[in-house]
Amino acid sequence: MAFPTLLTFLLPLLLSLSPSLSTNSEGNALHALRSRLSDPTHVLQSWDPTLVNPCTWFHVTCDVNNHVIRLDLGNSNISGSLGPELGELKHLQYLELYRNNIGGKIPKELGNLKSLISMDLYGNRFEGEIPKSFANLNSLRFLRLNNNKLSGSIPRELTKLSNLKIFDVSNNELCGTIPVDGIFGSFPMESFENNRLNGPELKGLVPYDFGC
Repeated sequence: MAFPTLLTFLLPLLLSLSPSLSTNSEGNALHALRSRLSDPTHVLQSWDPTLVNPCTWFHVTCDVNNHVIRLDLGNSNISGSLGPELGELKHLQYLELYRNNIGGKIPKELGNLKSLISMDLYGNRFEGEIPKSFANLNSLRFLRLNNNKLSGSIPRELTKLSNLKIFDVSNNELCGTIPVDGIFGSFPMESFENNRLNGPELKGLVPYDFGC
């Protein structure tokens, strides 16, 4: 009879540890991000990987369960690149990295952030294509990728994001035809300007695809 008694004691203990284990993995993901970034003004100085979870770090917001739900690093004078580890922040709702000097490709793993409501990556040096995996972000309402160096076409898969309210890819190096399906038909042309894109304003004519 000793085994059931021991199990009864250990099970609540293990369950109580699970939030800490989750937040520790989120802290590891953010520390991996920090290792990729140059931080001359020390805005990430409080990001101490020896802490149990990252909820006490500056520019990080957690919910009542100690899950990271917001990352606010806009206009922070940081540079470097992003990596796949950001995809581990499963509860993240707001990713604010605007007006920095971050370059490289946007990781496709950001498409794993199913709780994401807002992604602001504008005003950086991101290059390469917009990840098709963004089509998985069904909760996304705001996607601002303007003022970067993104290339390729706008993924047609994004047209199924029915909750998207703002989509801005202006001032990039995108090419091809602007999607007009679904909510994309409601976005103003200013959201696409200063690219090599062909718009739907041809009114009844078959749009010419510039290609990529």
